[in-house]
Amino acid sequence: MSEDDSVEIASQRLALALDALEAAAERRGELDRGQESLFTQIHTLGSDRARLASELDHATARSRGLETANRDVVQRIDQAIEAIRGVLEHGD
Repeated sequence: MSEDDSVEIASQRLALALDALEAAAERRGELDRGQESLFTQIHTLGSDRARLASELDHATARSRGLETANRDVVQRIDQAIEAIRGVLEHGD
């Protein structure tokens, strides 16, 4: 094998190695971009979860307030009915 052949073979091997390195670097870049996208999505989901949890807490508190108001109204209606019955019985 001549020196020119050895240089040509080494040059081809170097070109193949550089191509493989370039392909690996591109794959790594794609993975990094994909990972950044996932991190962004996870952050967005976390923000949405926090917002929804806050809205649920607010809705739960409002529901409890409405339940309390409902009990108060029922109690007042019962008292009014009893008062009306008392007046009707005394009027007889």
